[in-house]
Amino acid sequence: MSVRLRMPERRRWRWTVRAVVAALVVTAGLAGVTVWQNTYALREEKVSLRHAGKLLQGVLALPETGDGPFGVVVFVHGDGPVDATHDTFYRPMWESFARAGYASLSFSKPGTGGSEGDWLDQSMADRASETLAAVAWARSRPDIDGRRVGLWGASQAGWVLPKVAARDPRLQFVIAVSPAVNWLRQGRYNLLAELRRDGATPREARAALRRRETTLRLLERGAPFAEYRDTVGDGDGMTAARWSFIARNFTSDATADLRAMRGTPVLLVLAGHDVNVDVAETEAVYRRVLPAASLRVARYPGATHSLVDHDVEGSEWRLTLTAVLAPRKLYTDGFLADQSGYVARLGVRKGAA
Repeated sequence: MSVRLRMPERRRWRWTVRAVVAALVVTAGLAGVTVWQNTYALREEKVSLRHAGKLLQGVLALPETGDGPFGVVVFVHGDGPVDATHDTFYRPMWESFARAGYASLSFSKPGTGGSEGDWLDQSMADRASETLAAVAWARSRPDIDGRRVGLWGASQAGWVLPKVAARDPRLQFVIAVSPAVNWLRQGRYNLLAELRRDGATPREARAALRRRETTLRLLERGAPFAEYRDTVGDGDGMTAARWSFIARNFTSDATADLRAMRGTPVLLVLAGHDVNVDVAETEAVYRRVLPAASLRVARYPGATHSLVDHDVEGSEWRLTLTAVLAPRKLYTDGFLADQSGYVARLGVRKGAA
């Protein structure tokens, strides 16, 4: 027969205190790591721009030291209600550009981050006009070198960047991350890729394609949202505002604007696990349309559409921990260094002023 000895009360209390202290030390340590990992070598300045009668709020992220004039990267967001920092997702990139002597400028989309208006009311031409206003605002600053102004944009920005570059030949460069070329082909590719990823049956795939064709017929004849809802139902949470946005933009195609860019240097960034954009088609069009001397293509086989590491994005707990404890590690290997290296190697374009 064994006898279970009871820990004396005082000794148990000591172990309890030690456990609490250890937990506090670990928590404090993690808090310290979190603060350190989310501190960037930047000077951020809140800025504003009035465009088309609406006030846009943004951030100008300058290199940590120096008076300039600095080059500047103007950010063009993808789809959705994106604020100036993209919920802090942009800051590691801002830091990488700062290391190359470039500031970063980003305005919250209309209706987000304190900016007036509604981004769902915009066409791609509206977004291009807004970006041109941001470029002009940047060039007006004495701490910005107007000869070294470039664009960075992702996803839906693929329909905005070429429009801006076609109208402003003074731009030093364009960095296009996971851009599509044609709205309708991109939508079909995305639908089929997601169906494959989710293990849809052939019957489910055929039904989804039929719904898509019905939706396109409604868009082509300008059907109101009420008719869409009565015909298709609540497809993926479609709202009246979203329907209007799609109706305004579904014919978008970047090809003509790419041709009109007149040799602006372009870095095309493509991911190996992109279910949103057919990267093979995008690369083929960019290579066919743009002068070979002006185009550089960077491929990241282990990345998703957002250039996050595929394995990290596929695990909710890894994604959360990485975002909090090591946000720079969210991006796939080499991406941040390559962004910085690309702008650092650029010279000032002839004729720029």
